[in-house]
Amino acid sequence: MNQANPFALLTNGSALPWSDVPEWPLADFLRHVSAALQRGERLSSFFGVPEDHAARLVAVVALDAGNTLAVARSQPFSGSFPALTPSHPQAHLFEREIWEQHGLVPEPHPWLKPVRKDHGAGPAVGGFFRVEGPEVHEVAVGPVHAGIIEPGHFRFQCAGEEVLHLEIALGYQHRGIEEALAGGPHRRTVYQMETVAGDTTIAHATAYASALEALAGTEAPLRAQWLRAIALELERLANHTGDLGALAGDVAFLPTASACGKIRGDFLNLTALLCGNRFGRGLVRPGGCRHQVEAERLGRLRERLETALAEVQQAALWLWDAASVRARFERTGPVDPTQAAEIGLVGPAARACGLLRDVRFDHPAGWFRFAQVPVSVWPDGDVFARARVRWLEIQRSGEFLREQLEAAPEGGMLSDLGSLAPDTLAVALVEGWRGEVCHVALTGANGRLRRYKITDPSFHNWTGLALALRGQAISDFPLCNKSFNLSYCGFDL
Repeated sequence: MNQANPFALLTNGSALPWSDVPEWPLADFLRHVSAALQRGERLSSFFGVPEDHAARLVAVVALDAGNTLAVARSQPFSGSFPALTPSHPQAHLFEREIWEQHGLVPEPHPWLKPVRKDHGAGPAVGGFFRVEGPEVHEVAVGPVHAGIIEPGHFRFQCAGEEVLHLEIALGYQHRGIEEALAGGPHRRTVYQMETVAGDTTIAHATAYASALEALAGTEAPLRAQWLRAIALELERLANHTGDLGALAGDVAFLPTASACGKIRGDFLNLTALLCGNRFGRGLVRPGGCRHQVEAERLGRLRERLETALAEVQQAALWLWDAASVRARFERTGPVDPTQAAEIGLVGPAARACGLLRDVRFDHPAGWFRFAQVPVSVWPDGDVFARARVRWLEIQRSGEFLREQLEAAPEGGMLSDLGSLAPDTLAVALVEGWRGEVCHVALTGANGRLRRYKITDPSFHNWTGLALALRGQAISDFPLCNKSFNLSYCGFDL
């Protein structure tokens, strides 16, 4: 093995034979991954692959500056392995998940417990972290919430009103999506992908389609790639608009809260205009898109888009002009840029800390190879910054859609996928509205899925919410939580 090339390099949405992924003894594998992270690279995915009565580790490292991805694997082993977490905190949830799923123990991991509540290969360990002191008290929220919110538990350690520590426990539903994908693709697989996180249907479906296209050695028609990009930005517009409204509601600013609730529905209806479903289900398929969009519908889409963009601009102006809103947003729930990089934040949460991380820019694939969306950043890392990044992205996604709808490529929408290459690994990244969606697909000798690993952006970002609450008043939790707006179901796979 060439010591100068410890990883195989590939681009987003591409594949390589499993035999071409460098295989290292465990100690060397971990040393190479650690060295990459020490250089400032980013851990996109880190997971185990079962092998007889053992397992091997696989790392996908994002080399953002070079627009490439680096992949390596360890030799199969059982028992324990030296933890990366003490030196690289962004590995901590990945390593806990590896222990939970495969019984491989990261030592010494500073906080080893199952990622998903009461579920895992390891024994039940620990309890909730506790801060001792005569003035310290606990506040427990959840796991059962009102309305349609999925279960999640938040345990606060407080001194008076000040939050000293927040621990977040998720994964109560035990959805088992990754396990169900083994041996696929099945007829139900694409529907499972569309519901990994229902508000991120387009991003996850596109990542899945891109991974399978790479494994099949094919590519979606250009018009389908264009339509996927249109749908992805509509998904971003709908969710960012809804988030601005939710943030306004949390500080009792009703004009923007009321308006954005309606406008979010307008953006969702534009997606329904494309495919008949407000969340985009049934649109993206491996090989392209199921729905052709004729000129008349594109004309209606452009007209309705302009109306919705004008309305959200007015709603945002009301928000930014209100001194009461700025007073509640600014300096609330800050995350330090250094900590944001260390824990591996992605998406708007990372860009609100000044980190230039956006798959559309760093790892362009599909239609984003031909048309760029400027990256939106803000330096302060607080609620105001996370709200401003959303507003900037609404404007830039709107401008992107205006340009693309004026120059739609011609051609078909769906090509024949064909069979998947055996013993091959593919990686697909998509910049969902919450951040980087990462799908890693590995086929076996029969060309069926041997392992499929999904990393939703929420997996990276829940720790950011915990850090944002440190030193804050506990009454700021709802506002900070809304400013991240992370997924429970996207975490519980």
